[in-house]
Amino acid sequence: MEITAENLVIKFASKDEFDEIFRLNHTIFADEIPQHEKKENGLLQDAFHQNNTYVVALLENQLVGMVCYNPTRPFSLDKKMNDLDTYLPLHKNLVEIRLFAVKKELRKQGIAIRMLQFLIPKLIKAGYDLGVISASLKELELYNNIGARSFGELVGTKEVPYQPMYFHITNLKGAFQQ
Repeated sequence: MEITAENLVIKFASKDEFDEIFRLNHTIFADEIPQHEKKENGLLQDAFHQNNTYVVALLENQLVGMVCYNPTRPFSLDKKMNDLDTYLPLHKNLVEIRLFAVKKELRKQGIAIRMLQFLIPKLIKAGYDLGVISASLKELELYNNIGARSFGELVGTKEVPYQPMYFHITNLKGAFQQ
């Protein structure tokens, strides 16, 4: 299916879309990446769900991508690393980006960038200047291309490692102008 500006909608998620978010979360982080145990109902609610604000990508009204941000500490990275702040450059307002995912068959078609184009200006407007993320090693090229910088040792497990990364949100603005 061709992805166009007309058939791909990027927006903040509504509560009505949470089950679909949990379903995509399960598909990516339990089925595809064995980070979490598979559940019979196929739904995986994030441990930080109550603090997350979700952005979703809808292709012809079907949820095909998501990313969220969590402004409330402790972050997941705080729980994976000792002294997270010692690795970070000076900042005023830190946010964690989480659950950056696109359905496997639709990757490398611009959906991830479109979600960032939507999200980054909102984060800047809200006053965030630095973001952290646990980056999938398979997607390091994407994160490096947007200006993210690796720090610290890998986190996660031997089977499912992630690279801690940070990025200056205000530096991304120019890269994501629509």
